[in-house]
Amino acid sequence: MLIMKFGGSSLQTPERIRDTAATLQKQRHLRPVLVLSAMGRTTEDLIDAGQNALHQQVMFPRIEEFHRALLSALDLPPKLLDTHFDELRSLLRGIALIGELTPKTRDALLSFGERLSIRLFSAYLNRMGISSTPFDGWDAGVLTTSEHGKAEVLPESYERVRRTLQEVSTIPVVAGFIGKDSQGHITTLGRGGSDLTASVLGRALGAHEIQLWKDVDGILSADPRLVPDAAPLKLLSFDEAAELAYFGAKVLHPTSILPAMCAKIPVRVKNHRDPDHPGTVILHSEEEGGGVVAIAHKSGQALVHIASTRMLGQAGFLARVFQVFADLHLSVDAIATSEVSLSLTLSETALDPLIERIEPFAKIRVSAGKSILTLIGKAGRSSELLETMLSALNRERIDVQMISHGASKINTSVIVDDAQLKQAVAALHAAFFGGHS
Repeated sequence: MLIMKFGGSSLQTPERIRDTAATLQKQRHLRPVLVLSAMGRTTEDLIDAGQNALHQQVMFPRIEEFHRALLSALDLPPKLLDTHFDELRSLLRGIALIGELTPKTRDALLSFGERLSIRLFSAYLNRMGISSTPFDGWDAGVLTTSEHGKAEVLPESYERVRRTLQEVSTIPVVAGFIGKDSQGHITTLGRGGSDLTASVLGRALGAHEIQLWKDVDGILSADPRLVPDAAPLKLLSFDEAAELAYFGAKVLHPTSILPAMCAKIPVRVKNHRDPDHPGTVILHSEEEGGGVVAIAHKSGQALVHIASTRMLGQAGFLARVFQVFADLHLSVDAIATSEVSLSLTLSETALDPLIERIEPFAKIRVSAGKSILTLIGKAGRSSELLETMLSALNRERIDVQMISHGASKINTSVIVDDAQLKQAVAALHAAFFGGHS
């Protein structure tokens, strides 16, 4: 069994819908299960429609016109989606009447993107003689927590999905990104939600591979906007892919591949514009070595230095600092510590409440406009990696303001100024992958 997830860019024009159907047709012998995102910019248009409803404007012309144009171009029944358009209109009227868009209502609103997508695409497959059935996420068995906007998939979903989809004789076309909680309320899974749906279905059904169809030739060795000659990677371990995503790569979200990782199911990232390209395969691997595989980065960070105001050896200083981070739900990307001080990086948007909580018991110094630059991969001897890394940056006169080396040796990060990010990425790519800096 094969899981094939297609994003909005794969479905935004009649031509791309036809191409996506042709890609599916070539793999019908592998018993595919499809997972779809909303088509084109529908999610953004739904957000706009919700905001307009708060101002008493109950309308969604871009959404309706876009989908009706697709129905016409694909020779599908013009009233195919009318029931869902009516339901969407009723929901927007409710928002306008109450004058409030709660997280629960927002999830219900955003769900229409995927719900329209699966019905339109499934109808097109059936018209082409490919028997298929659309399933909303909850109808496929996806049960979640009640954290609207960032719900988590509950463990019982796997058995529910298996029971629902395993014996379906047609090709299931499942809405990604959405599920329901135990009270029957619609939830969304947050960033990377459709990829996560695909991963959950793959684990539940024992798929031999999960394919995530994007608009790039897989996962690249660096951001092509900074390094034009960045190349697609053939293989990655799950740990490397997760670290790469965490430290800034946009192709995958770290949590989206966890179910596949647990089940040791390969995940392949492919390009819907070039279906014959092999893409990048992410495998469960515990092998050592293999060298640096990619460079990731996060800009718009702040470098924070916190030092105890009391005598050296203060008991509980670090514990007290980390309790503040826990209370504020702040996630630290890179960190270096001693008994009475620590340096770390945070998003620039998270600084004010942190400073307020820390100042009563410690000195805190903040420098904004920083970038985290991370080498991903098990690169053997740390001393050799650091020597190559620092030498390349030193040749370009790039000031390294902090170094963080992961205990797993899968990531090594340095902090540089945002203004030197492009130069630094190019220098490291040339040092570890060849080419020109």
